[in-house]
Amino acid sequence: MIQTLFGSTEENKTGLFDRMKQAVTRTRENLAERIEEVVSFGKEIDRNTLDDLEATLIGADLGSTTTLEVLGKLRDKADRKQIKDVQELKRLLKEELLAILGAANRPLVKKVEGTPEVILIVGVNGTGKTTTIGKLSQVFRSQGKSVLLCAADTFRAAAIDQLEIWGQRTGTEVIKTKPGGDPAAVLFDALQAATARKTDYVIVDTAGRLHTKTSLMSELEKMRRTAQRIIPGAPHETLLVMDATTGQNGLQQARLFTESAGVTGIVLTKLDGTAKGGVVVAISRELGLPVRFVGVGEKVGDLLPFDPKEFVDSLFE
Repeated sequence: MIQTLFGSTEENKTGLFDRMKQAVTRTRENLAERIEEVVSFGKEIDRNTLDDLEATLIGADLGSTTTLEVLGKLRDKADRKQIKDVQELKRLLKEELLAILGAANRPLVKKVEGTPEVILIVGVNGTGKTTTIGKLSQVFRSQGKSVLLCAADTFRAAAIDQLEIWGQRTGTEVIKTKPGGDPAAVLFDALQAATARKTDYVIVDTAGRLHTKTSLMSELEKMRRTAQRIIPGAPHETLLVMDATTGQNGLQQARLFTESAGVTGIVLTKLDGTAKGGVVVAISRELGLPVRFVGVGEKVGDLLPFDPKEFVDSLFE
């Protein structure tokens, strides 16, 4: 399964944590600086202090709902004089953020032994969907797994071309059809090929034309039925690709996909390009979905597995 592929050596963990810290540098600097300002000069941490913190958390893109929930719990502690200093405030804030991320976590669907694991990638065009597929392919191949890519975004000829470029970069075969072809048909071909070859992973690109929501969602449903007929339990993951720089605006688009596409997890791209990394927490809280991966750059290796504790630690350390 996805979460077992990254190893657990201390060296690997340290490397991933350092890269996460680098990605959220702008968020951490803004957050830490504002918290220090709010609680400067030995000021008592009370309700008024926490009111000043509200704008900081919303500015980090936690969203108003998540911010009010977190501050509500901290205010209760402040009323009981349980927040002695800025370090205690940060510790309690980390606890609350980690609790939200932990609550959204959910187990992955187990695949039948000996069959491919099918990962459906959905999302609005422009979020980095095809690039994410290429990077995900590289992650799996670097672990010695076999991967097949399925170009089921037949609506855009450019999407097929982009996926082929990523296939060439990562040494991964792409199953495709002509532009305008039936996405479910190309998925059928890809799954048949993967089953015959005992491929470990099939990663499926899908159309992202949200402005024709009804037809898009019925198309996704047809693809899901096709996958289930060929491989038990498929698709095993449906990952929604979101652009971190769109922040709260991206949440509404995400809700539409979540409601209609059976999304099981999030891939958040361009996390390194924003000072609003708190959107990770907002996504988990408001969509009730775990973040599985984060994109932290343009290179093929710039896709990191998401670890809630490492992420929260990286915001404060």
